[in-house]
Amino acid sequence: MTPAARLQAAIEILDQVLAGEPAEKALTSWGRRSRFAGSKDRAAVRDHVFEAVRCLRSHAALGGSRSGRGLILGALREAGLDPDEFFTGQGYAPAPLTEAEQALPAVPFGAEAVDIPDWLWPQFSASLGENSEAAAKALRSRAPVHLRVNTARGTIENAQKALAAEGIETKLHSAAPTALEVTEGARKLRNAKPYLDGLVELQDAASQAVTERLPLNDGMRVLDYCAGGGGKTLAMAARAKISSFAHDADPRRMKDLPERATRARAEVVLLPTEDLARKGPFDLVLCDVPCSGSGSWRRAPEGKWRLNAEGLANLQEIQGEILGEAATLTADDGVLAYATCSMLDVENCEQVQRFTDENPDWKVLDQMRWQVQDGTDGFFVALLTRVKADC
Repeated sequence: MTPAARLQAAIEILDQVLAGEPAEKALTSWGRRSRFAGSKDRAAVRDHVFEAVRCLRSHAALGGSRSGRGLILGALREAGLDPDEFFTGQGYAPAPLTEAEQALPAVPFGAEAVDIPDWLWPQFSASLGENSEAAAKALRSRAPVHLRVNTARGTIENAQKALAAEGIETKLHSAAPTALEVTEGARKLRNAKPYLDGLVELQDAASQAVTERLPLNDGMRVLDYCAGGGGKTLAMAARAKISSFAHDADPRRMKDLPERATRARAEVVLLPTEDLARKGPFDLVLCDVPCSGSGSWRRAPEGKWRLNAEGLANLQEIQGEILGEAATLTADDGVLAYATCSMLDVENCEQVQRFTDENPDWKVLDQMRWQVQDGTDGFFVALLTRVKADC
């Protein structure tokens, strides 16, 4: 495919996405229909689509319309490229620019320029303060690829050597002692022996840092209450000799966890809801709760545009309910860990404050947050424990 043909493919896929089709589904459908497209073509089209979704507002403004064509036109203009070189109408290229499209667009400003919804910008900027613009701009770019070295299987040095032998270059990441950032060969990872053998796992460095913050010791009984795919479950199991339990309100999210645990040589017991009370209490309960995902919008940019004020309020209610439920499963002298991949205070410190206000027998031991402009996803974690009664 020519560069222009790739842009036309992205335009057609983006029109589907703007009509409500999930980006991954639209890309998969296009790939099945387009057997002529090689791996480099598919990768390029994918990059065009996700860049456009990450930069939806600013690229639409620069392109004159919120359409696939407008987004691609805006992307070319932002990159300083001449759209007429690509919009030629020749072969499979996009049709030439209309007279209206030739007109110079207005320059995006404010929340539009940094691709944050207007309704969210006040909360976003209040939460991040002087870092709000830097964080918003970081969300417009592609996320780095981070790996967690399974130190139960090998050392950091051995992992880097094994990856390098497969053409995957890495460097240490300061957020967590087990974290590597892939600097070359990321697309080779899924078929690389160190990944298939469980020596390394895909996991953001801040996500790893969350589990490093947890007070884990040998012999503890630990519950990952909102386990999802189980990344943090496995990270905790690699840190200490614990009895590891995983639960999720939707067990389907954990379907790959047994296979991943086997690969990592970790033992994890999956608990359905009806078994939680019987198996509890636990020395540590981690709640990586459903949230806006604002800290990971580089990876899942559609969430930025589909979130609304009502949805954010509903998420806060769910978060509060989960905290209350998880507290009942935490041992009297245990630790309750609350985590999000959000950078919004209403989901983070304010949510924890509400919990302790309503439950004065609990106190905060520690709080920490990570932000996207610092080279990781945005994450937050708070550690809570019960207040000990005076003798």
